[in-house]
Amino acid sequence: MTPKPKYDVALIGGGIMSATLATMLHEFDPNLEIVIFERLGEVAKESSSAWNNAGTGHSAFCELNYTPEKEGKIDIKKAEYIAEQFEVSKQFWSYLINKGIIDKPKEFINSCSHMSFVFGEKDVEYLKKRHEALQKSPLFQGMEYSDDHQKLNEWVPLMMHKRMPSDKLAATKMDMGTDVDFGKLTSKLIDHLNKTESVEVFTYHEVKDIDADGKGGWELQVNDRKNLHKQTVNADFVFIGAGGYALPLLESSGIEESKGYGGFPVSGQWLVTTNPELVEKHHAKVYTQATVGAPPMSVPHLDLRIIDGKKALLFGPFAGFSTKFLKEGSYLDLPESVNFKNIRSLFGAWWHNMPLTRYLIQQVTMSKSQRMSHLRDFVKDAKEEDWELMHAGQRVQIIKRDRFEGGRLEFGTEVVVNKEGNIASLLGASPGASTSAFAMIMVLEKCFEKKLTTDWHDKLLEMIPSYGKKLAEHPELIYHIRDYSKEKLELEY
Repeated sequence: MTPKPKYDVALIGGGIMSATLATMLHEFDPNLEIVIFERLGEVAKESSSAWNNAGTGHSAFCELNYTPEKEGKIDIKKAEYIAEQFEVSKQFWSYLINKGIIDKPKEFINSCSHMSFVFGEKDVEYLKKRHEALQKSPLFQGMEYSDDHQKLNEWVPLMMHKRMPSDKLAATKMDMGTDVDFGKLTSKLIDHLNKTESVEVFTYHEVKDIDADGKGGWELQVNDRKNLHKQTVNADFVFIGAGGYALPLLESSGIEESKGYGGFPVSGQWLVTTNPELVEKHHAKVYTQATVGAPPMSVPHLDLRIIDGKKALLFGPFAGFSTKFLKEGSYLDLPESVNFKNIRSLFGAWWHNMPLTRYLIQQVTMSKSQRMSHLRDFVKDAKEEDWELMHAGQRVQIIKRDRFEGGRLEFGTEVVVNKEGNIASLLGASPGASTSAFAMIMVLEKCFEKKLTTDWHDKLLEMIPSYGKKLAEHPELIYHIRDYSKEKLELEY
């Protein structure tokens, strides 16, 4: 089967974002003709793959970088914003389960306590203040705090083994945290879409160029990598959810909104163990403070992972550097991305982020023994033979034009849409997949605003009962939707 010449919607990339948007659009209008192009032989093989991300359902329960201290006070605004985004994702997944669109939620989401763990008097004081600040928000009620070694040993026995009684330690614990296999979830969504008559999914098909067709739509140059065939496909609306390749594809469209963007690729590695004796002593995702100069995606954490029903522990990630924009990309990706429109942004971001450059050099040159030394900050008696080094996914951090610095490195996730609203792209990394439903609703708001407020409005409220409300201001709604998602997703907290 080959792609048709024309579709209503074309989505580039077979990851969680495209799968989510396609599923939403199909629910809103089953007659929309939708096509998904994936350059690899399977969907969800890049950033959405379980081994290429931390699997954290990012709710700001444990991530300390979302709660900065400013003039002695803890700012929780970003934490609330992140927590609300993940609640949107859980509502959407619950809707899909309820409708029978996907099943067996334990195959992609499981309860897993989220913890912050800190060392030293200064960080203990910070964590205590953070806990007090978060308790004022209904989104974080139920979070426990302790600096008592006996209690900490109950929470994380693997991490507390061989600690000295004099060690200054503290932790917070939120039992409604989750571990998510975004690769499995993506596959479930794509399997459903493949069974419909109006959605087509083509693997081994790479979009190489996007041009305006002069009729209010877009013309895509598509290469069939398996059969070495090229063709042109037209679409009224295009979404670029191609991970690291989203930026060059967005630039190829020539839209004004793409100018000045650059990309800075960062790779990662994990230390992984499946030793049952170790795994059974750690049932949480435990985050601590980031190293000075480290990007947010490199905050050290020791995580329980549940992938294909099997448990493992991951520690890291250790940052690396590659000029590839995707794990299965080309070493020419970064140099080929440089052009006159973004070179000032790229240089400015590099010049003003020298600590990050030094940090990456230090990380890239580390031996396994040195990485084990960092792990022993978490697990005192970690043995090298129990842990293996695995490569994680490739991320491209956004570099945006800045009038003062030339370019500014961004670590969030950003939706870029042209003024006509007929092409959209997702750029950036953290918190990434956790925000998939929220991010795709942002795309819909910018590109299908009239439909959302009329024909699609009731269906949207069925998918996302909290839509249009700031959850932090509606405690009763928080309890209602969390009970709903707990039941539908079979969570155990």
